[in-house]
Parts: sequence; structure tokens; C-alpha cells
Amino acid sequence: MTEQLTKTTGPGDPGPPPPRGVRLPRLTVAGHDITVETGIVALLVVAGSTTEAFLTEGNITNLLKQMVTTGLLAYGMLAVILTGGIDLSVGSVVAFSGIVAAGLSSGLPVPVAMAVGVASGIGFGLVNGALVARFQLAPFVVTLAALTTIRGLAFVYSETPVAPEKPGFFELGSAVIGPLPVSTLIMLGVFLVGGVFLSRTPAGRSLVAIGGSAETVRLAGIGVRRHIVLAYTISGACAGLAGVILASRVGIAQPSVGTAFELDAIAACVIGGASLAGGKGSVRATFAGVLVLALINNLLNLYDVQSFWQQVLKGLIIVAVILVQRTGRFRNAAVNDPNPGKASPS
Repeated sequence: MTEQLTKTTGPGDPGPPPPRGVRLPRLTVAGHDITVETGIVALLVVAGSTTEAFLTEGNITNLLKQMVTTGLLAYGMLAVILTGGIDLSVGSVVAFSGIVAAGLSSGLPVPVAMAVGVASGIGFGLVNGALVARFQLAPFVVTLAALTTIRGLAFVYSETPVAPEKPGFFELGSAVIGPLPVSTLIMLGVFLVGGVFLSRTPAGRSLVAIGGSAETVRLAGIGVRRHIVLAYTISGACAGLAGVILASRVGIAQPSVGTAFELDAIAACVIGGASLAGGKGSVRATFAGVLVLALINNLLNLYDVQSFWQQVLKGLIIVAVILVQRTGRFRNAAVNDPNPGKASPS
């Protein structure tokens, strides 16, 4: 912001009009993104040199399909994190959306059943956003409650896995265009369009500004509440789409699927340099974080590492990546500090 706003208003006052010269911040690509990209190159070199199966067509296709779920969830999570919030319910939304789409596909046209599944995710996101924005409840508490509630609703719908009967249900998760799976192209499209939205549109840049200072944004005449609702709706839509695609890819929908998916989504954002305090993040770097997680998972599977050790190793690798990023950030700050001997103001 180029001006400092100090005027206070009542709860019902929309605030003064945007001051002249005030510009909404754009989504920035942090300098430590290069660290993530270097890590990706290192993982690719290690994978290609240590296992012959990695570079096979089947494994690459499988890798591209497996990263779709985390990718979609990570983009939605980034939109929420930019506002200073968090969405812990996305894993449960994946389960509910997938099982509803699979169940309805037996009596409805497949596209309609899938649309209902995605719409359910949008609805959950809308409710989460309304509770956070309208009643000013803590995002952690709201989405934690939603995690439990939506998971319960998935089991209410069906306590057992649902296997779709129509072959058309499996096309979304298995079809390919050229060398790329359709599901991967959808994910890439979400990141491309979503990146333009967050960096080039007033609504998207408002999400970033809210994470920096919601009060300043409000005083500038921007509707903070509706933008927060928008962020959670985006997250719900991405989770609903991820659930439908996952059910289509694996050929069965389970009410128990999606446990801890939200942690992978958050990890991808953090690896990409997003700040959980809000106001800082990069779409490109978040996608790089998704790719890092996908490569780690794929490598551990190729090495035939047992599942519980995979969890341990993945956690340690994520911590190491974040520590390397932070070290690089501090080093860059020291190099760019014009007064290295002067203490920074608190």
C-alpha cells in the first residue's frame, strides 16, 4: 500500500473509497523458488540413475496421474492460505464428492453425477467460508469440524465402497490426449487459469492483500468477507473435482479415502514458499512443491519402501527442503541488506 490508513469505522460501515494510488499487491515469485527447482532436478537425476523403472512410459504416466489429486488440493489450499486461513476439510470433501458421484452415476448421466460431486465440494467450501467470514470463527476450528462432519456424511451415504457401473465413469481418470492424461491436463489448466486469476485480476489480488492486512483492505473499500468466502469456495471446488477424478481413476469410491490429503496439500504450498500467516505465495512454486511430493512418493514406491517408513522419510525430506529454503532466504537477506550491522526494527 502506498498510503497508511488510520481512520476507524463501525462494523456496518463499508469504509472510505479506495484512496488514490493504492494498488493491490500481486502474487510474487520468491527468490528461493530456485531451491525447489534445484531439488526437482536432483530428484530426477537420482531417480533416473538409481532405478530403470522410473523413466519407463508406464511409470511416467502413473506419476502424472498420481500428482493430480495433490495438485488440485494444493491450488485450492494456496487460495485459502493467501488470506491467512487454512482448510483442513479437503480430504473429507474428496471422499464425499467421489462417493456421491460414483453412487449417482448408476441412475444419472455420468457428466451430471460428476457435476453433482463437484457441486457438493463447492457447497462445503461456501459453508466453510461463510462461517469463517460472517461469524469470524477461527479457520482451523471451522475446517477441523468440517473434516469430521463431512467424513461422517460420506459414511452416512455409504458405509462400503461404491463401484460405478457405467464404463463412461472411468474415462475422466483413464483417458489420454497424446502423451498426457486428461486428468493431468485438467490440473495444469487449473494452475494456469488460477495463476492468472490470483496475479492478474482484482479479486485474486485482493486475496493476497487480505492475508497481508485484512483491516487495511477493508478500509480501502474492498469486501473482505466475500473474498474470504471466495477463497474457501475455490478450495472446495478443487477438492470436489479432485474427488471425482480420483474415483474415476481408481475405479471405486471409498468413504475412508482422503485421510491426511490436506497435509500433502499444505506441504506442497509450504515447500513452494507460501507463508501460513498469509499474504505470500506463488502458484508456480506451489506446483513445484506438488512435483517434489509426487517424485518423493514415486521414488519410495519404486524402491519398495514400506508404507510406514515412507511416511517417516517423506516427513524428514519435507523438513529438510524447508530448512534449505529458509537458510537460502536468510542468506539472500544478508546479502541484500544495505545495513548489515544495523539491527532491524521490531
